[in-house]
Amino acid sequence: MPHLVIEHSANVLTPMDALCDALRHCIVAFIDERDQKPFPLAGTRVLAFAAHTASVADGNPSNAFVYLNLRIAKGRPSSTVTALGDALVDICNAHFQAERNTRLIGITLQIDEGIEVFNAKIGNLHPKPAAK
Repeated sequence: MPHLVIEHSANVLTPMDALCDALRHCIVAFIDERDQKPFPLAGTRVLAFAAHTASVADGNPSNAFVYLNLRIAKGRPSSTVTALGDALVDICNAHFQAERNTRLIGITLQIDEGIEVFNAKIGNLHPKPAAK
C-alpha cells in the first residue's frame, strides 16, 4: 500500500495513463516533514477504470466525473496525509484544467486509512530496489 484507484466516466477526454504516472510519481517521491519517504515504492499502485455507464449530476450526457480513492495503511501523521492529499489535488487540477474549461466535470479525492483485518502480500515486488 498505498493503492490509488480512479473511477471515471468513459467520456473523460484527458489521458488517464499520464495521470496515473504523475500520481504514482508524486506518491513515491513524496517527502514528509521528517525528511523521509513514508510510502513504499513496491507497494504503490495507481489504477484507473472507466465506468461505461454513468449518470452525473443533472443527467446531461456531457457531464463527467473522476473519483480517486487512495487507501493507505494506518500510522502516518495526519499532517503527512493532508500534505500528500494537497499534492495529489494539485496534480489533478493541472491535469483536468483544459477539460474543466470546456465541460462540467466533478473530481473527488478521498483518502482512507485502513484497519487491516487480513493482509497478505504475495509476489516478488517488495525486494525490488528503489527506482532512480
